[in-house]
Amino acid sequence: MKNYVIAAVSGAALILSSQGMAADIEAGKSKAAEVCASCHGADGNSPAPNFPKIGGQYRTYLEKALKDYKSGSRNDPIMAGMVAGLSPADIENLAFYYSSQPGPLSSKK
Repeated sequence: MKNYVIAAVSGAALILSSQGMAADIEAGKSKAAEVCASCHGADGNSPAPNFPKIGGQYRTYLEKALKDYKSGSRNDPIMAGMVAGLSPADIENLAFYYSSQPGPLSSKK
């Protein structure tokens, strides 16, 4: 019985978190169109070789990179300017959005 309760609670938490994630992805998509798409492309797979392809990258990596650019612990003058106005929620939403996109080696393109 104890295992059934744990499974039920875990399942409910997973469903609720995935519903919240959809809103985060949509907010990230909107913010990406405003801030990131001109360099990284709408889906994070820039056709320009001088801009990194970030589509399909790990969410945690993207969040850390954006936070590091914002704090100055990762130095890039262009990215520092781009992230200066991002809130913590913006950073999380962008990371959710770009991590949900197909990467450059993905067969989902």
